[in-house]
Parts: sequence; structure tokens; C-alpha cells
Amino acid sequence: MVVNYTQALRAEFFDITRPGASAQELAAHARHIEDGLLFLNGGTVTGLMPWEEGRSQLLHDGDYLDFRGRLIIPGFVDTHLHYPQTEMIGAYGEQLLEWLQAYTFPVEGQYVSHDHAARMSAFFLSQLLSNGTTTALVFGTVHPQSVNALFSAAERVGMRMIAGKVMMDRNAPDYLTETPEQSYRQTRDLILRWHRRGRLNYALTPRFAPTSSPELLGAVQKLREEFPDTWLHTHLSENSDEVAWVKSLWPEHDSYLGVYHHYNLTGRRSVFAHGIHLQECEWDCLHRTDSSLAFCPTSNLFLGSGLFNLKKCREKGVRMGIGTDVGAGTTFNMLQTLAEAYKVAQLQSYRLCASEAFYHATLGGAHALDLDDKIGNFQTGKEADFVVLDPAVTALQKLRYANSRDIYERLFMLMTLGDDRNIWQTWVDGKCVWRRDALEVAV
Repeated sequence: MVVNYTQALRAEFFDITRPGASAQELAAHARHIEDGLLFLNGGTVTGLMPWEEGRSQLLHDGDYLDFRGRLIIPGFVDTHLHYPQTEMIGAYGEQLLEWLQAYTFPVEGQYVSHDHAARMSAFFLSQLLSNGTTTALVFGTVHPQSVNALFSAAERVGMRMIAGKVMMDRNAPDYLTETPEQSYRQTRDLILRWHRRGRLNYALTPRFAPTSSPELLGAVQKLREEFPDTWLHTHLSENSDEVAWVKSLWPEHDSYLGVYHHYNLTGRRSVFAHGIHLQECEWDCLHRTDSSLAFCPTSNLFLGSGLFNLKKCREKGVRMGIGTDVGAGTTFNMLQTLAEAYKVAQLQSYRLCASEAFYHATLGGAHALDLDDKIGNFQTGKEADFVVLDPAVTALQKLRYANSRDIYERLFMLMTLGDDRNIWQTWVDGKCVWRRDALEVAV
């Protein structure tokens, strides 16, 4: 077999080749090539093989980028975050509902300005790419210009992005609320403009049930029926007071998830952030409808929301990806986020191993977003999104890296001691769009 390629990269590689139902299955599907060649044809992977096998495919000796000493993994997939909240990350002292009123809503009000949205979109994407994230599911604000600015910036980079305008008509400041009719009309216009445009896709984005009237969720349902291949992105059972509030607002429904399910908003490509305080019937509904959860450990700890039950999520067979949830989340960096995920699991006597953790941040996140046929590993035909890691950049990392016995200990060291300094390059659609020795990304 002759591999068609426009460029080749030589390095160490790690990926998970297929989704698995257990940590043991994921370990069985892990692929580690200590010295390998990755072949790309434009923005597509055309082959990954060990050096001794791949070198025969080269057109000329030395016809490759030599990244030996680096580890290449699939690009990180962030399944939940808010780009307007970038500028209020690390806001002190509140839990969810008070935090929204004190910090979030005032900041989001600024996105009525297209110029402000454009500046923050560029900054936001630079933060994602400098942390190795190549795909994200993102909240905008209630303003259409917030989404136009974000999609425009992502399109210039060639990034795979799913985003949407917040839909919200009650229990929020007047300057951030809209009528259901206005929300439907503006959202529909955005879908027609951006959905399936290159690598961009649209997510219907009702903020959460407390800020949604029955009429608004009816409008979301109507849009989902008109555009069944869009995504649905919202919040679910993040905070115990929030759950009680939903019960008071929607007493006719037996659960928080039941509100969304009533409007046919569950299902594949429906992604619910958090899912900490779930009833048994909600877990069963998530599994039955093939819905997804976004596990956001740094946010859940920062706001004191609770501990996500990773073990139960896997036992129930619910799709799940990792979300940084900036700005309640305290980092864009997926390595640091996985470190917190490990601690959350430890507090519940679940041992999150490195292969499972990196799965959730790559192929697992792609699976949660129903994109695992396109991204998440280095299978032939996949889109060429990946991150080149410098696996030991500090004295402590170098010490620990040197005495690690295998790739799994090295990966675990990276997810517990790593940060943005370990991101050497980020590649999107077969192009290097960020590198550590450059100060800017072209957005």
C-alpha cells in the first residue's frame, strides 16, 4: 500500500483507537508508538505507523518533520465552556446562583458590542489553542453578535467549533432577556448562516431551565425539529439550590432532566453540562436517549457544586466528555483539568487511570459530541487535529519523567504535573496554528 501524503511527522504517538465501555477496554484499545511517522494529506490523516515501516513510504530521505523527543496526541476536545466568561475567570466567593448575578450577567452584557465580542473571541481562541484544545462546544451570550464574532474567528483558523447564542427569557436582567419569538428568529438566522459551514456547527443553547419559560423551550423544540442535525447545549443539575429552584418552577415534571425531555431536547447531540445531582431516573433517561454529559471538575470544585460520579456515569453507559467550563472553571488547560478530575474520582474511591483520562479528553469527548467519526484519534481518514507535547519542561517533570516506567506513568505525570508549558505546538486541519516559540495565533 502506498500512502499519499503532503507532509509527515516523526515523533512518539499515543491515542485510543476506539470507544470503550470500561477502563480495561480503553487500555486494550490504546496505541503507543515510541518512534512513529504520521502522514497527512492536507487536513486528513492518511497513515500512522512505526518508523521502520513508515520510512519506506517516504518519497525522499529526510522528507519529514523531525519531532523526536516530543509526544503527539489527538487534539483536546472541550465539551463545555463559556467564552464571554474568559474575562471574569477566578471571580471570588460565590456559589452558582449568586455567582451568576454578581459576575456573569454583568460581564455578558458587554457583548452587545460587536467590537468587544471580536476582541474577546480572538483572545479566547488563542487560549484554547495555546492549551492544545482543537475542538470545543461553547456558550456565547444572548447577543447574536457574540456568536458571529466567535464563528468568524474560528473560521479563520479552520477550527472545528460548535457554538450557539444563549436563549433566555426570564429570571435574568432585562438587558439579557428576550422574547421567545425573538430568540427563535435570531437563532434560526444564525443556524442558516453558520451551521455546517466548513468545520463550524451550531448548538441550540438555552442557558438552563430556570431562565427558560415553557414558551422558550417550545421555541427550542421547534428549532430542533426544523434542524435535527444541530446540537443542544445546556446545564443540568449543577447545584443543589438550582435543582430545588427547577422543582419550584416546573412542579409538573418529576425531575430536572424531565423538563428538557418533555420538549424532546434529550438525545444524541444533546450535551448537558455537570449532571452532579441526578436522580436514578435521570441517569436512565440519559442512557436511554443516548444523551451526553460534560464533566467539569475545576468548575464544580471552584463553585462548591459537588462531585461528579464518574464511576456511575460509566456503569450507566452514558456518553461523557471533559469540560473546562471557563469562567467558573479555573483553567483552559486540559492537563490541569484532568488532574482535578482524578482528585474528584479519588474522593469517591474511583481510580481514574491515565488511558481513561486521556480518552475522555480526546476520543471520549469526540464521542460525547457525536464527532468520533471525524476527530479524536489518528485513524486513517480522520481530521488532522493534534497537539505536540513537550513531555518534561520543568526540573520536577524531568525528574519524574526519567523514572517513569512506561507510557502510562509518563501520561499520568503529565496530567498531574503538566500545564500550558507542556504544549509545544497545536495543529488544526493539518496546519500548525500555535507554537510555543511564537507569541500570537492568527485569528
